[in-house]
Amino acid sequence: MLRVDREKCVGCGGCAEVCAFGAICIEDGVAVVDPDLCTLCGTCVDNCPEGALEISADRAEPEADLKSWRGIWVAAECRKDTLATVSLELLTRARQLADRLGTDLSAVLMGYKIAPLAKDLISYGADRVLVVDHPGLAAFTGETYGNILADLARRERPEIILAGATAMGRSYIPRVATLLETGLTADCTVLDIREKDRLLLQTRPAFGGNLLATIVCPRHRPQMATVRPHIIKAGRPDPGRRGEITSISVNEELLTHRVQVLESVKEQAKGPNLTEAKVIVTAGRGLEARENLALARELADLLGGALGATRAVVDAGWLSDRAQIGQTGVTVSPKLYIGCGVSGAIQHIVGMQGAEIIVAINRDAEAPIFDIAHYGILGDVKEILPLLIQRIKKERG
Repeated sequence: MLRVDREKCVGCGGCAEVCAFGAICIEDGVAVVDPDLCTLCGTCVDNCPEGALEISADRAEPEADLKSWRGIWVAAECRKDTLATVSLELLTRARQLADRLGTDLSAVLMGYKIAPLAKDLISYGADRVLVVDHPGLAAFTGETYGNILADLARRERPEIILAGATAMGRSYIPRVATLLETGLTADCTVLDIREKDRLLLQTRPAFGGNLLATIVCPRHRPQMATVRPHIIKAGRPDPGRRGEITSISVNEELLTHRVQVLESVKEQAKGPNLTEAKVIVTAGRGLEARENLALARELADLLGGALGATRAVVDAGWLSDRAQIGQTGVTVSPKLYIGCGVSGAIQHIVGMQGAEIIVAINRDAEAPIFDIAHYGILGDVKEILPLLIQRIKKERG
């Protein structure tokens, strides 16, 4: 909440002038805040010469209570009989953070008939795995999963909870944060620790990807963040690693929910999944017309890869939004990324900069994508792609 110290405020109006959201006005010589418009960005606090503005938490825990929260948790995600790659990526980073804090790393695994996967979580760095295996968790519902994780956190009191910014994580992790009355930073791209006060430094793109914001949660626990898949490289598993596996019994009241899952339908898609593809050919605005997508698609098929797109291509209706790579799409980290007429807007680069090899084809020598590309081809993509396709076919005989 943004508070105004009426004794310090002189009604200069400086706070109202810098507020980009029109949340502050001057009434009777004192600043007045509209809580419905205020986003707590802090700009007014930084610009108040009298120090009359302060952002304060409605519920802050005493320092002694903050110290009672210890340990890092990763909310593991599994589909059928397979752990989601993002869970293994998070364990790799969380292991590093836990070692710096001198604390334990636990994984929470929820679902039905998923207990055998616990050993894999230990091999990737978990000291302990809390397994919640129950028929009521066979079909995912955000309400049930959120209730169970929040209940566990109240009892065990971890100082940090991390989860993947996937469809599942985005569905139930905000509920957990609400139930625990703590903060949540979504779609993080970098995680770090400030060791002197054990604060999790949570960095994510802000203002349309034009800057990076590092967010902390100093007065509440647990500190919570969801992290984009493929931002972190998963480490190598250690099959000989030892850890503790604990089976958690479920309070039946936590399984009640208002959603009935009637059927799960697996989407039938041609070619590899975009987020798991080793090769991605991305169609950009430089292709100029929908019919030219055939060139990018043919190249992707020749290389056994997937066809991705920039936001401009998706907005034009040339490809489904499932193909969009970037801040408002999916994050990918293929071995080979080929940008076909992709200019390299920061919103797109955020989603593909983890690629091992980046090849850019663009006729604009000043295109930002050339700044991060390992190999650049300057020219019209509509002329270069047919030559590239022809050469690949020739090399393959």
